[in-house]
Amino acid sequence: MSHIKIANTKHDVLDIIKNRWSPRSFSDKVISEKDLHTIFEAAGWAASANNEQPWQYYYASNGNEGFVQIADSLFGGNKTWAENADVLVVAVARKTYEANQSENVTALHDLGMANAHLLLQASHLGIYSHMMGGFDHTKVSDVLSLTDNQEVVAIIAPGYLDEADKLEEPFKTRELTPRVRKPLSAFVFSKNK
Repeated sequence: MSHIKIANTKHDVLDIIKNRWSPRSFSDKVISEKDLHTIFEAAGWAASANNEQPWQYYYASNGNEGFVQIADSLFGGNKTWAENADVLVVAVARKTYEANQSENVTALHDLGMANAHLLLQASHLGIYSHMMGGFDHTKVSDVLSLTDNQEVVAIIAPGYLDEADKLEEPFKTRELTPRVRKPLSAFVFSKNK
């Protein structure tokens, strides 16, 4: 049975957040086009500065040339397990405002908001996702024929969970190790006096 790592929180955090995690072991079950569109639509409803919606997603399904090209941009550790995901999604930020072409200093933040929506919607559908920053940005930009106004921020591997035993080390151990996070005192600071 696939191992689901539920966060052990101190406060009453929503189950959808506690259940979201980043596995590396994916089954060969195909994500339906309907579910993919649902996940992307959820991303599209994220908040953004001036409702600019500066996010763009490029995806390719396993077994297609685009998937192979995106996977080829991944650094070694990520490539070994991500090649088993059903889909690879490239998350891109548009760096300027469409209205006046001035710099959008919140584009990366807004893409992060959209990514969070995407991950939570996927989790709600029983689809788990692992975000990666370990890839050759130039290579994936070339594969997608991106412009200087587009910045690749992450590659996301969504899929259905599979057994941790099929992973090589150190990934098998990471798959089974309990999730931990910093305590609130490490990142929340009250200025109430």
